[in-house]
Formats: sequence, C-alpha cells, structure tokens
Amino acid sequence: MGKSEERAVKNPALKMHGAAGAQSNVFRRGLGKVEQEISASAFPMVEVSRVSKTYGAAKVLDQVDVTVAPGSFHGIIGPNGSGKSTLLKLMSGIDRLEQGSVQLHGKPIAAYGAKELARFMAVLQQEGLPAVGFTVREVVEMGRYPYQSWLGGEAGDAEKLIDSVMDKLGLSVYAERPVAALSGGERQRVALAKTMVQEPLLLLLDEPTTFLDIGYQLQMMDYVRTWQQECGMTVVAVLHDLNLAAQYCDSLTVLHRGKVAVSGTPREVLTKEWIEQVYGTKPEIVPHPSTGAPQILLTPGEV
Repeated sequence: MGKSEERAVKNPALKMHGAAGAQSNVFRRGLGKVEQEISASAFPMVEVSRVSKTYGAAKVLDQVDVTVAPGSFHGIIGPNGSGKSTLLKLMSGIDRLEQGSVQLHGKPIAAYGAKELARFMAVLQQEGLPAVGFTVREVVEMGRYPYQSWLGGEAGDAEKLIDSVMDKLGLSVYAERPVAALSGGERQRVALAKTMVQEPLLLLLDEPTTFLDIGYQLQMMDYVRTWQQECGMTVVAVLHDLNLAAQYCDSLTVLHRGKVAVSGTPREVLTKEWIEQVYGTKPEIVPHPSTGAPQILLTPGEV
C-alpha cells in the first residue's frame, strides 16, 4: 500500500469517492470546448506585465512580470510583506490596476464582465468561510451564481455536480449542518467545494493552508491538485510553506521587496543561494525521499 493510500485509510475524507476515473467527467460539464480552445491557443492563461502598486507612500509591487501557462500549477512565494497577496488581488480584479497590465488568456481583465469573469476564475481566500448562517449545501450551491439568471434559475441541472463535489470532498454527511458548527478545516473544505461547483478554468488560492494543521494542509493541497489534473484547470497559489510549494507546484515566482527575484521550476528556485538572499537564512536543501522535490531544512542560529 502506497503512502497516499495509507493516508486515505487513516482519514476517510481523503478518499476521492469514485476516484479520478468515475467522477472526473463531472468537472468538465460544459467546459470541454473552452478547454480545447485554451489548450490549442498560444496565449498564456495569465500574463502580468510591468505591474506596480502603491498604498499611500509605500510601493508594494514594482514592475512585476509573471506568466502562467495553461493547465499549470504556479506558486507565488516570498517573505511576509513582499507583495504576494497584493499581486493575487490584482490578478483577480479585486484591486484596481494602477500601472501595467493583467491579461487572462489574451484578454485584459478589465474587459471581462462580472459574471463572465466568475465563470472563468474562482478565488479561494486564506480566511476560508466566516461563520455564516447557512447550511453547508446552501453555501456550496452559491458557487453556481455565475450561471444563474437574475431570477436565480439555471438552464441546466446542477444538482448532480453539487452532489458529486460534496461527496468527493466528504461533505455529504454535513449537508444540512450550519457552517458555523464546523471546524476550520471543514469550513475550508466547504469553501473549496463552492469554488469547484463554480467550474472555473483558473483557480487563485491565497495561502489556503495558513490556518490548517498539517493533516488538513496536505488534504487541501491533494484535493486541489487532483481537481486540477482531472480537468486541466490552471492554478495560481500564494503559498507560505516552501516545502508544500516544492511538492505541488510546476513553477514558482519569488517576490522580494515588491520585485520578482527569480522564476522557474522548484529545483531552479529553491536553492541555498536564493533562499539565503531572499529569506536571510542559510538552509540545507535535500530531495524528498518519495518525490525528489527539494525540501528545506533549517538549522538554529543560521540567520
């Protein structure tokens, strides 16, 4: 039995009910043609060009360039205050651009209407869900808003999709439970389910594992990666944990003092030299015994 299977046995919520084969088609509902067009296109999924941002007298981002390929899992890392979350807010359209451009599949983000953008992109914030007065199923159903008419109706039947996502994330047993009665890890799973039923082509994650313990961190990242691999979605994630970034990301952008310090694969980026330069500490880099991904070990006093 492999390590992932052992973890699934110990934690039933990690079992992808129906696994990758039987239910993966659920996440392609209505997106097949769009995915094919994007895969065949020469445009990046996300292209950030010479973006700068200031808050008052503080320059948070300075001439930042980031390119994300379709279908990839791209991580944004860097020390606290380096501009990671600000960059993600500009990518999502939450914050207004002051200088530079953000294009989503060759189209300026400002050219997307609100519902069009919500069908293209979903955002999962680090705070997860507040203790709202709705049941778990009601919150998950809210992810279908971009596809509904102003009367709240939807042309197709989304019930099968909602049922499948809730089952896949182990949430069916909580369907009628108030979100306020759930733990932090369970709420974050509900928030992920809400984004999954939104059926985005692009998922933006802002430190989704920050308030989770180790088991739930792995669970969350496993769910996202499985979803991404099943439907060819593009993921851009701001991550605080460098070892998680190395395990799950295809490529990384390192921000330092509002500028791009380096971009590349985890092996190219997570080196002793770059980590010492950006984070001010001298690490030991070792390959993960199972995956070979670079893993960072810190020695007390090496600052």
